Amino acid sequence: MIQNMIKEGKIAPAKVSIKLLPKATQESRNDKFLLNEESRSAFEAVTKIETEFALFFACPVEEMERRFLSRSQGREDDNVEAIRKRFEAFLGSSLSVIEHCNSWGNVRKPSRLLGSLSTPLPSLAAVQSMSKSVPVPPPSSGDGGRVVALVIGAGGREHALCFALQRSPSCKAVFCAPGNAGISSSGNAVCLPGLDISDSSAVISVCRELGIDLVVVGPEAPLVSGIVDDLARAGILTFGPSSKAAALEGSKTFFKSICDKYNIPTAKYKTFTDPSEAKQYIKKEGAPIVVKTHGLAAGKGAIVVMMLEEAYDAVDSMLVKGAFGSGCGKLIVEEFLEGDEVSFYALVDGETAIPLASVQDHKRVGDGDTGLNTGGMGAYSPAPVLTPELQSFVMKSIILPTVKGMAAEGCKFVGVLGAGLIIEKKSGFAKLIEYDVRFGDPECQVFMLRLKSDLARVLLAACRGELSGVTLDWSPETAMVVVMASRGYPGNYQAGSVIQNLEAAEMVAPSVKIFHGGTAFDSDGNFIAASGRVLGVTAKGRNLEEARERAYNAVEAIDWRGGFYRHDIGWRALTKTEVEKEG
Repeated sequence: MIQNMIKEGKIAPAKVSIKLLPKATQESRNDKFLLNEESRSAFEAVTKIETEFALFFACPVEEMERRFLSRSQGREDDNVEAIRKRFEAFLGSSLSVIEHCNSWGNVRKPSRLLGSLSTPLPSLAAVQSMSKSVPVPPPSSGDGGRVVALVIGAGGREHALCFALQRSPSCKAVFCAPGNAGISSSGNAVCLPGLDISDSSAVISVCRELGIDLVVVGPEAPLVSGIVDDLARAGILTFGPSSKAAALEGSKTFFKSICDKYNIPTAKYKTFTDPSEAKQYIKKEGAPIVVKTHGLAAGKGAIVVMMLEEAYDAVDSMLVKGAFGSGCGKLIVEEFLEGDEVSFYALVDGETAIPLASVQDHKRVGDGDTGLNTGGMGAYSPAPVLTPELQSFVMKSIILPTVKGMAAEGCKFVGVLGAGLIIEKKSGFAKLIEYDVRFGDPECQVFMLRLKSDLARVLLAACRGELSGVTLDWSPETAMVVVMASRGYPGNYQAGSVIQNLEAAEMVAPSVKIFHGGTAFDSDGNFIAASGRVLGVTAKGRNLEEARERAYNAVEAIDWRGGFYRHDIGWRALTKTEVEKEG
């Protein structure tokens, strides 16, 4: 079709130049499967039909249709009949198509037969090399201002962001770099596994090639390294703080200095580089006490110790053995605060801050909040412990002074500011113990399941300094996420265990969504664990009890012998609810 239109002069070769990829083409019952960005762009250029950036995997045409329709749900400008016509036109195209290869560079064997596949699927490298000469047409000027977004990261938080952006009416398409197998197979984004997100020049090049309008940075490491600064210099709108502003999370000493200078309530502390001096201070203060590494540690750099010997071991681990990498040349010893630990998140545009919904997570690895700290084993929203009065106090005494202080320091904060708080048992007041400079993981998963507002539009407003007057619309339902992790986490764990029955698990209730934190495909097309925290099984319900029941029903439907999970996510709020009922 395209070649004929070029010959007939109906379309300029400079706009759409298709290089046929016969070795990468698979057909089944004469149905073509469009799985390639260049082909998608060409398809739109020829047919004037927007494909909603759908990815279609190896499956029968009926399943393709179901996925195609589901990817447009919630868009105000669409109706089922219009989408169905697009789908029919899509099937009728004669574009060259490329089979999908998974995010880890291996060919994914079809989990559903396409029919007779006589030719082996090509490697990802082969597909990419054949596709390099295919230019991508520029974004359509008639898209109503809808943006193309790129999410940076590879975990459950990034999957949740892709999920929410895909549903945003103002978002045209979503990419994720590098992404993971679960994100790619879900169809929530097009993954770019070959993109090195630590190489800003490579990211900038891809943004220009794909016409990216908005970059959303998920994890903290690229933020601290300065990816936002580099993209900003290239003129690419990016949601996230600059490297200097990201030091609120990247440097515990900088964080504490801001608290001291701007009278933000925090735990008493002292900084050390010498192990002997740190141990002397600990002996003087006594246990329990908290020892924290100075730099980033994936949420595992704060050690609460109940005995002096444990504290001494923590000091040696950080300052002598370098257990947490480059951030271990310095540590902080902090007073132990007894009370509920809770998170408070706000969107910030440099001057204005608006709070997100309340949320509470579970850091400890074991039931009853026991064991080592982790990146997070579960969360729920809303969190009853964060009363309206307490939220008002946190905004007035912690968030806003921080935002104003950062502006005064010459490094305005733009992005998500997440305050890790302890609600002191003895006083009832909140004290700040740490800052996240990005969405928390797994808190982001429950946020994105409850958010009703157009996420892309809100993030754009933050980037442009236009949050004043913006309000967020949340589902009145409760959301809960239960994290499933590889056995051994947060210590040494073995990757590669097979995970099955995920599709059935998502069907146990209409509100269940499984976000992939670290999955890959094995040679047989099965999902396998590829990280410590692997799945975020998330569900909504009319209340916490219903959300919890749905989430755990989905967890129990998953067949994964190499994984584990906490059985008591939400126990603090449920205990509080039971007490209130009895009263």
